Amino acid sequence: MQFLRPLSNRLCVAVAASALLGGVLPAAAANVTVRGNSRIDAETIQSYFNGADAEAVNSGVKALYATGLFSNVRVSREGGRVVVTVTENNSINRVVFEGNSKVKTEVLQSEIQSKSRGPYSQATIDADIERIKDAYRRSGRAAAKVTARTVPLENGKVDVVFTIDEGEKTGVKQINFVGNQVFSSGKLRDLMQTTEMNFLSFFKSSDVYDPDRIASDLELIRRFYLKNGYADFRVIGSDAQFNPELGGYVITITVEEGPQYTVSSVDVESHVPSVDAASLRPMVRLSAGEIYNGDMVEKTVEAMTKEVATRGYAFSQVRPRGDRDPAARTVAIAFVVEEGPRVYIERIVVRGNTRTRDYVIRREFEIGEGDAYNRVMIDRAERRLNNLGFFKKVKISNEQGSAPDRVVVVVDVEDQPTGSLAVSGGYSTSDGFIAEVSVTETNFMGRGQYVRLSVSGGQYARGVEFSFTEPYFLGERLAFGFDLYAKQSTVSSYSYYNNFVTGGTLRFGLPITDEITFSPRYSIYNTNISVPNNSSYPYNDCNSPIWGTTPGVYNGTDLSYSNNCLTNGEASLALKQAEGNWLTSMFGYTLSYNTLDNNKNPTSGLFAELRQDVAGAGGDSRFLRSTGDLRYYHEIIDQVVGIVHLQAGNIFGLGGQQLRIVDNFNLGPSLVRGFEPAGIGPRDVSGGYYSTGNALGGTAYWGTSVEVQFPIWGLPRDIGLKGAIFADAGSLWGYNGQTNFSSDGVCTPNNAPPLYTQGNCIDVGGNSSSIIRSSVGASLIWSSPLGPIRFDFAKALSKSDADRTQFFRFTGGTSF
Repeated sequence: MQFLRPLSNRLCVAVAASALLGGVLPAAAANVTVRGNSRIDAETIQSYFNGADAEAVNSGVKALYATGLFSNVRVSREGGRVVVTVTENNSINRVVFEGNSKVKTEVLQSEIQSKSRGPYSQATIDADIERIKDAYRRSGRAAAKVTARTVPLENGKVDVVFTIDEGEKTGVKQINFVGNQVFSSGKLRDLMQTTEMNFLSFFKSSDVYDPDRIASDLELIRRFYLKNGYADFRVIGSDAQFNPELGGYVITITVEEGPQYTVSSVDVESHVPSVDAASLRPMVRLSAGEIYNGDMVEKTVEAMTKEVATRGYAFSQVRPRGDRDPAARTVAIAFVVEEGPRVYIERIVVRGNTRTRDYVIRREFEIGEGDAYNRVMIDRAERRLNNLGFFKKVKISNEQGSAPDRVVVVVDVEDQPTGSLAVSGGYSTSDGFIAEVSVTETNFMGRGQYVRLSVSGGQYARGVEFSFTEPYFLGERLAFGFDLYAKQSTVSSYSYYNNFVTGGTLRFGLPITDEITFSPRYSIYNTNISVPNNSSYPYNDCNSPIWGTTPGVYNGTDLSYSNNCLTNGEASLALKQAEGNWLTSMFGYTLSYNTLDNNKNPTSGLFAELRQDVAGAGGDSRFLRSTGDLRYYHEIIDQVVGIVHLQAGNIFGLGGQQLRIVDNFNLGPSLVRGFEPAGIGPRDVSGGYYSTGNALGGTAYWGTSVEVQFPIWGLPRDIGLKGAIFADAGSLWGYNGQTNFSSDGVCTPNNAPPLYTQGNCIDVGGNSSSIIRSSVGASLIWSSPLGPIRFDFAKALSKSDADRTQFFRFTGGTSF
């Protein structure tokens, strides 16, 4: 019956106060006598009674209860004095949690209201039990059981102990769709951040039921339908029920798709006399005959709104109007420019941010306090804030200002963790085993800055890298950042040299439009190239023989064509020429265009990138390097995505300087699958080099690839397995470095008897632009919780005699 105590206490107060209504009470709190207190001073209790009338007495009693320090307060009268008799609550010495392992103690402490050194209240404890259960529901354990007990101590203190039975994980067992005909339920589930439980659930948390995440998922689905022409689409309902038999939630989403519309016409109407409608037409992102696209309508409205505002019409607004013809399944779109209400933003109030600084939030608004209120710009700011990834949720609302033409914009946010410690590792046929430890913070000190420190090590490569990015440099929408790095790569079956690079890059990022970004940069780095020469890697023993290793030297063996310093591996003369330290100082830029629907797993859109670097601003290198890359994605049918990939590049020395082979393009499976790393293009084929790894690289390349990715039918989509078939073609050519290294211009061939040693000239194979390398193959792609893993099986169809093929290639890694 403990839950009745607060009610009985309040009844006692009410009866006592009513008995005093007819009497004459003292006029000052000094006439209040306090009884029953032991830890709280009488003067403190008396200070709550500031009058003699019944209302003041009632207010004093309520105020005492509100402190949480008392379990009972009774008021009576003795003669001319008011007597306040109190029963003090126990105080909490400490709060202890038992049985919690899936939810950290720090998280539970932030959820409850019972605190150490605070007053003990059974009602608060009962409410804290429910708060703890809510925390477990959000973490995917809806069946968690929580009880509380107290441990009495001296001086009216108690320890509060919450005992938790966490139970099994109760995530999302099923996500069902009702009413969808055009897009499969699997396709719609793939759009959602929420996933279903399966045998991989112990790796992930996306299968935990979260109402906020479900609401975000519904918005993603809505925008997807609008983007694909379904202008009448709506979500009728979303229901989440916990199913005890399944041990998890069943989510049912009911939708109404409606017909797909095409655009019959696009018009611009201006009701503002000084704004010419024709001048706004270049900003229209749709045209007649296209499938209706809600994203393009939205971007058109934003572009027109900004343009009209820059012309001095701050209160004008652009409103899209769609005249649907359900029979013909067409929609006529008109963008109407008209005068809006003359309302100003009085204040922008930011609430709920405990870590992110106010200015980080405010700078996402393109309008500020005192400016004309514009709903389109407010919605744009809300999308930007959500896309930052700093907040669990963002909601912008309006409140009436101090005058009818004033509005207060309220931004409610909830911070979420933005830092991560990642341990990643993997294996590839080219790089061997590799591991990396990295610390990343995308909202450094709440300033919105990106910081990353990583350390990597592996069979053939190791290094350390530090990156910093300020997304708003000098208060403008201009990203500035820098990278510092030190990387070392060692000899492998694909390269006969060690390479140690240290340097840094200063970079900027200037968004020209939502799709186009211009990124200038400056890089400076030092390259140290060395050819190892030891018993394990005798790659220079023709010049420096090694005791017991070099044939014919110090080991009593006879030299022959098949047994000499070349047959155990020897670096090319061109590679030996590149030994030493080389400082490169260069300016460059990247111009990119991106309309992908998803940067991690795109199914539609175009990504194009042009990169140019000019080396010669000091240092030892002089060259101009240009590369281009284009990827086009198109969903052929549901879940089947076609990809076209085009790439090309060129590099040439400036001022007559010859390029080192490490400056050349050294390509393989990144250009045409089915070939080894550095397995395509010019190669030193002098004598025995045909069987070695002395690729020389080229100065020009092109490549094209066509790929179709598809789900593996019959397997749960959430597993993330896909198949692919592909066809690649390309070429790498243009080695124009030194080939004659003799002092008198007369070439000595390799393996010339009786010494059978390295000559002073090289023969270059595979150096023609007319040689096209091509291949076909299939892939298995797994977007696993351990990271992306890909298996490529490729058969080379055409190649040069100097090229090296590779049928199987595996890449993969993990992050946890």
